[in-house]
Amino acid sequence: MIELRRVSPEEFVESLGTVMDVYTAAMHPPSDQIAGRQSIMRNHATFPDFACLLAETPAGEPAGFGYAFHGAPGQWWHDVVRRALAERSGPAAADDWFSNTLEIAEIHVAPSHQGRGIGRRLVQGLCEGRPERTAVLSTHDRPTAARHLYRRLGFVDLMSMYVFPGGYEHYAIVGAPLPLRPLP
Repeated sequence: MIELRRVSPEEFVESLGTVMDVYTAAMHPPSDQIAGRQSIMRNHATFPDFACLLAETPAGEPAGFGYAFHGAPGQWWHDVVRRALAERSGPAAADDWFSNTLEIAEIHVAPSHQGRGIGRRLVQGLCEGRPERTAVLSTHDRPTAARHLYRRLGFVDLMSMYVFPGGYEHYAIVGAPLPLRPLP
């Protein structure tokens, strides 16, 4: 059975090597982007109300991880996405979704452990008991298991076919009211 273990920001930073192994196996990023992604993750651990869950086998081997934090002005993703949503759907929609939000920055499951409900448990565990009114995240905008999971948990598309500044891939920005819809 895969166990979820909540870790402090300091423990997360200490485990970045293992976290990056899972991230790399799950996402297959270009090798020249790994150091930058690791730096971004290290910085995220300093954000307000940072929460991280590590998914581990009984032997302590990594199976996945996820982390989230309270979204706030001055955070790159928060500012860029909120501005884009305001432009597409109006300031009221942006305020509704981003005035008190949990931003789920990363959810990744090692390929050898996918399809076992670990991603669902990570998302639910990160959202459980949070004081924020909404949860938001970005995911590739194509029919994936992750997109299906987010819909089942109550996430709706806030924007589709979104390309981050300097990027080229299409993302969906999705959000859900908290608490999340319960799933078995």
